[in-house]
Amino acid sequence: MTEPSGRAIFSFWLLPIVGLLALLLSSCINDPAEVAKLREQLSDKIEVAEGVQILYSDSAKIRVIVTAPRMLSYLEVADQRQEFPDGLHVTFLDELQDTSSTLIANWGVYRRRNNEITVRDSVVWQSVDLQRLETEELNWEEKTERIYTNKFVVLTQPDYVITGYGLEADQSFSNAKVLQVDGRIPINRPEQ
Repeated sequence: MTEPSGRAIFSFWLLPIVGLLALLLSSCINDPAEVAKLREQLSDKIEVAEGVQILYSDSAKIRVIVTAPRMLSYLEVADQRQEFPDGLHVTFLDELQDTSSTLIANWGVYRRRNNEITVRDSVVWQSVDLQRLETEELNWEEKTERIYTNKFVVLTQPDYVITGYGLEADQSFSNAKVLQVDGRIPINRPEQ
């Protein structure tokens, strides 16, 4: 029996390796549609942050704490905005750093150009003085310190539940007004 030569062993192992290498190199062709989809996901105009906590302060005191599972920061100069696609929880603090109210929504956006915040989808604002607002959309203009909506609202106060369309208030909700009242239901009915 003759032993195989070194050249035969080399050819025997080289053929499968060359075939595998040719197969791998031929599968490296990029599909333009897949490349476009990946480029869209990896945009340099959007920053993504997970587990977000944003603190807003005034005169060295924290006034607002925003927490969200995810924030998308759009960097385009024409429409810079921070979007909260998975919802957000906002805690408002008073001068003594105690919670004065909270706001929860399933979606929100802060537009830098006009300093306006819009929250949508199951919006609930609640204060420590037993006021509660439920609506599908709420807007806050930072410059005018005005809160408003034209959607259906349920405003619960210590003595009444007011339902209707539209709401205007200052940012502390001390002067909240339902624009088109549909109903006013007393909570504590007087004894007769």
